Parts: sequence; C-alpha cells; structure tokens
Amino acid sequence: MQIIDIIRVLENKAPLVLQESYDNAGLLTGSSGWECKGILCTLDATEAVIMEAKNRGCNLVVAHHPIIFSGLKKINGRNYVEKTIIAAIKNDIAIYAIHTNLDNILDGVNNRIADRIGLINRQILLPKAGQLMKLHTFVPLEHTEKLRSALFEAGAGNIGEYSEASFGVEGTGTFRGSDKTNPFVGVPGKRHEEKETRLEVIFPSYLQNAVVKALLNAHPYEEVAYDIVSLNNDYQSVGAGLLGELPEEMEETGFLYMLKTSFELSVIRHTPFLGKKIRKVAICGGSGSFLTGKAIASGADVYVTADIKYHEFFDANDHLLLADIGHWESEQFTTDLLIEILQAKFPTFAVLKSGMKTNPVNYFLG
Repeated sequence: MQIIDIIRVLENKAPLVLQESYDNAGLLTGSSGWECKGILCTLDATEAVIMEAKNRGCNLVVAHHPIIFSGLKKINGRNYVEKTIIAAIKNDIAIYAIHTNLDNILDGVNNRIADRIGLINRQILLPKAGQLMKLHTFVPLEHTEKLRSALFEAGAGNIGEYSEASFGVEGTGTFRGSDKTNPFVGVPGKRHEEKETRLEVIFPSYLQNAVVKALLNAHPYEEVAYDIVSLNNDYQSVGAGLLGELPEEMEETGFLYMLKTSFELSVIRHTPFLGKKIRKVAICGGSGSFLTGKAIASGADVYVTADIKYHEFFDANDHLLLADIGHWESEQFTTDLLIEILQAKFPTFAVLKSGMKTNPVNYFLG
C-alpha cells in the first residue's frame, strides 16, 4: 500500500477544498508514491513525534496541526519547525496534516468534543456558503432511474440528513443531428421529439468532476445537454463550530465540573456566572473567539472553546457563559478520530497512536 492510498481515505472524509484559506493541510513532507510501512497519528508533528514514528516502524505521521504553517525561507534547525522538518527528511518520514478541513465537517473535530459532552441535536454553528452546486440535465424517460442512481453513487443528492434527493419533471425534448451523428434515438437530418425527464440534483462543488463523469458515463445520448449552476445556499454539513443540546439542563457550576472531568482539565477560564441553567451548548475546538458572536446569536447558554484573549472575554457581554478549556485540551481526542477513520478502511494495517503529549502549555497549581 502506498501513502497515496491513505491520503485518499483522509481526503474523502475531509476534502482539502474545505480547509480555510490561511491553512496548510495536505502532504507536507515525503512522497505520496512511497510504500507505507505504518501510520502514527498525533495532534502535533514535533521532532519527538518524528523520532517516535521511526522507532515504531512508521514512515507516515498523520497530524491535525500542520507543522509548516507559514513560509519557510531557511531550514537550519533554528526552531522546532525546522528541527521537525529536518528530522522528517533525514529519516524518510512523510507528514500529512488534516486541519481545518477536519474542523469544518459535521462529524469531525467538534463532533468528537460533542461526544464527550453528550450533546444531542447537533448542527454546524456557522455553515459555509457557496459550497453547493446544482446539476440540470435531460434524459429519456426509461433511462431516468439508471442516471439518477449513478449520480447518487457519485455523491450527488445529499441534503443534510437526507440522501438520494432529486427532482424530475417530464417534458418533450427536440433535436436534429447532422449526417455525421449517430443518435441514440431518431434519424440524422430529421428533427426528433423525445419524452424526457428534466433531472436536478445538488452536490458539493468539490465533487463536480465525479458527478459530471457519472453523468456522461450513464447517459445514453451521444451529446449530453446539462447545466451546472453555483448556489448561495449555506451548506449545513460544512462550516465552523457546532451547536447542540444537553439531554437535561445543568447548573453552570455542574456543567464546568463535567467539562473538567470529561477533558481532564486542570483549570477552566470563564466569564462570570449568569445564574441560569445550561441547555444549549456551542463549541469550537482550538481558537474559536471568532465565533463568540455567532454563539450568542444562536441562543447558546454556553460557548466552549479555547485561546480566548483577555479583551475577548468581554464579548460575551452577559449573553452566555464563555469557557476556555485550552487548545490542546479541546482537540486532544482528534487523534482517536484519525485512528478510527483509518482503521475503518485499513483494519489489518499498523495505525498507531502517538504516546507523546505535545501540549506546550503547562499549569502550575502550587
């Protein structure tokens, strides 16, 4: 098995096009054509993790955070980034990062946080717009079901928790082929009328090539008429943060105690208690201050995230309880998620969890 086989599984789960513009997910070192000897999953790819991979017989490190985030002009070991890259290159270790693209899917990083809290009725907090497209095409009535099934197989027709969604209306199509044509129905040089279905399906933009390929392969016509249009609709399955509900409401202190236990926290930084029950919960793993306003607008009683700066705590403005549980702490279970994704596809292959705790933040409790 080659590293490209592992990459295909990861990018099928969280396509690179879903990462934010500032991000650097993807293969950072090594070659996708290398034979994969073993996979080590981690939150951060550090020099120590690279050496751990070597010692455990793995030549692929799958990390959540990209070790290369901004441009590298020199690689001489001056800092932890350069040291890590040098170690990876010297030991033929490939590094693959799956970052905000894994954050931005409904069953990604934030979903794993929601599992620990026990949230129900989950949805994306800030869905992305401009990610959806619609295909219109025209197909003979008796071939409609075959084409519809092919489009579904290619990934079209998913709307939220519904799949195989399409719309069809019957009508009459006309065409006349030249003497160079070999039409599926009709005679060259004569106008032909055919009972057809106008078929419509929605699909995410990153699947356009696959959907068009399925269309052309399954359609009986020599020349296939179709339109693809971009939609401004929010893509409810893709975006930042997550919103859910507790099965039963909790007191504010009880909720924070639950966070402390579930995430094995030493400390939680939070805004003043508001004296109200917690039921609706907004979450965002990692640095999530940019979603505080959206959490308030959603009616959340608490927003759980990390990396909140001093002045950003004021943004809660007594609308909700804002809780900062720490960056590493909020995303620590992402490593388990990566292992589950890979083991589901490669159950007999070596997919290992790093034993390194890469959190650079420590707390002195006296």
